[in-house]
Amino acid sequence: MQGEITKYRDDLGFGVITTDDGRRYRFARKQVISASADLVGQEVDFLISGNQPAEIIVLSGSAWTAFGGIPGTA
Repeated sequence: MQGEITKYRDDLGFGVITTDDGRRYRFARKQVISASADLVGQEVDFLISGNQPAEIIVLSGSAWTAFGGIPGTA
C-alpha cells in the first residue's frame, strides 16, 4: 500500500500515514525501514499487518537509502 506521511512527532516517535483513499494509519518510527531526517511529506510504501502499517519504506532518495545499503560496501 502507498501513502504519504502527513504528521510526525519526533519527540514522541509517532506519526500518521494518509493513503490515497483517505485512510489514516498511525505508525512508530521503529516501523520505518528507511527513515530520513524529515518524514513529513514523504511518500511511503508499506504493508498492512493487523490493521497497522509494517515495513514502511520511504520512496524518495536512492535505492541505497530505500533499502539501507551503504554505497561502496559489499
